[in-house]
Amino acid sequence: MTPTTLDVRKVTTPAGDPAWLVTGYDTVKRLLADPRLGRSHPEPDRAARFSDAQILGRPEEARPDEVAEHRLMRRLLAKSFSARRLALLRPRVEAVVAELLDDLAARPQPADFHDAISFPLPALVICELLGVPYEDREDFRRWSDDVGDMSDGQRSAAAMAALHAYMRELVERRRAEPAEDVITDLVTAQVDGRPAYDTDSAAQLGAGLLFAGHETTVTAIDSGVVLLLTHPEQIAELERGPEAVSRVVEEILRFGLPNPGSEQEGAAGLPRYANADIEVGDTTIAAGDLVVLDLRDANQDTGRFPEPADFDVRRTANPHVTFGHGPRFCVGAPLARIELTALFGTLFRRFPALRLAVAADQLRPRSHLLTGGWAELPVRW
Repeated sequence: MTPTTLDVRKVTTPAGDPAWLVTGYDTVKRLLADPRLGRSHPEPDRAARFSDAQILGRPEEARPDEVAEHRLMRRLLAKSFSARRLALLRPRVEAVVAELLDDLAARPQPADFHDAISFPLPALVICELLGVPYEDREDFRRWSDDVGDMSDGQRSAAAMAALHAYMRELVERRRAEPAEDVITDLVTAQVDGRPAYDTDSAAQLGAGLLFAGHETTVTAIDSGVVLLLTHPEQIAELERGPEAVSRVVEEILRFGLPNPGSEQEGAAGLPRYANADIEVGDTTIAAGDLVVLDLRDANQDTGRFPEPADFDVRRTANPHVTFGHGPRFCVGAPLARIELTALFGTLFRRFPALRLAVAADQLRPRSHLLTGGWAELPVRW
């Protein structure tokens, strides 16, 4: 399909800078795989900013081999997130889900589902996979929240510095004491007989994996719970077997929820920078311009999804782009699916009377955070 001028238009980012907002399933998908879009900029201090957050808020320093570096990173991480390793992790994820549901059942009502399940499940899993001590979870919970703060640049920068310092210590520990985890994979990886990553670069990558590996899944869990509890007639689909559970998970991922409380156009998109001129329909995106890929709009495209505004867990054709597409498809997507499948395949058997303890429109949004979601999710059962 040929993109039109309606697929790209000028907007103002949450940071107040100009950007191109790209919409439409086919156009977003094509640009997700376009090597002319990346995270770097030749003049990062003068570039348009997406937000004040340290994660995806501003560009990286331009590097001539950015695409090659990204390709190398994905190749080295292929072992860490291989089907074999994740298959071995699946029983542990299912055990963690059971333990957390036991903990929820023991809490007085109403209980905060966000605190009892949505945060600890992805945190426990990513900690085990990376080799991060779970007892440090409250530290990186605070750092992750602050790093993703789109409105307070100083807080975000301080949290990123603390998270990097923590990861550097962990990288050095793994150099001295290797283990079966992703951090060890990073510090032992070699290219042409030499270490692939020095301490700083391994720590930076580890920090990014720690943030992305739990924060986005936390929001997906919260969103799934709210969607199902506000569409209770669809919960029964979860009893139809593994394929039905998979369809429910994919519809949760496709539908998601907008960053509650933030209605600014383009505020929830994926920011990238053009490293060359790009033609989109009749519009030219100039090299250096900020581009915001609206994944939410792509997932709501009427040309790709019948009745896209309807949350429908019986949807069979669901090629959403929530995890991206092409070379930058999220390496942690299979892990997120394992966690969501384990939880939603069990949750309503264990808590058949689960319901929100407040009206959905009374939930308190985390609209200042990059990943959105809610501060708490009170439920009864």
